Amino acid sequence: MTMPTVNQALWLLPFCLPIALWVAYTDLKFMKIRNHAVLAMAAVWLILGWPAVGRDLWLWGLAIMAIVLVLGFVGNMIGMFGAGDAKFAAAMAGVFSGGDPWFIAALYAACSVAALIGQRIARNIPAVRRVAPDWTSWTSNKFPMGLALSLMLILYLLAAFLPKG
Repeated sequence: MTMPTVNQALWLLPFCLPIALWVAYTDLKFMKIRNHAVLAMAAVWLILGWPAVGRDLWLWGLAIMAIVLVLGFVGNMIGMFGAGDAKFAAAMAGVFSGGDPWFIAALYAACSVAALIGQRIARNIPAVRRVAPDWTSWTSNKFPMGLALSLMLILYLLAAFLPKG
């Protein structure tokens, strides 16, 4: 399966969307992804994953979450990204179980580039800075990866509603 089915998206999107928006907002404003958001995202998969995708993919999702968590901590230890980024990536990883790894990698790359360019442009627009003058990401040299991860999660689930063919 390259993309989730409509049924899977209908199970997961109503819960993933507000969490992803929350993560994007808090990472832009504070350059932090809160543990509450990570736990909420993990709970979505733990509770709704099985009915959304079935037992086998749900179990694979749990395994993928564990693998991404370990890789994320290694990436954090060597300074590639923040611990919150690693934890949120692991918490959302189950959603991608059963997906085409090449499609997922391409989506990750595209969302990372789009989020980076969008955030860098937005922080240089005076009107945007006036609306959110206290956002840490405007002056930080670091990138709010939660923005890219959230965009990836939302677009992946919305892809279920694209016409097939």
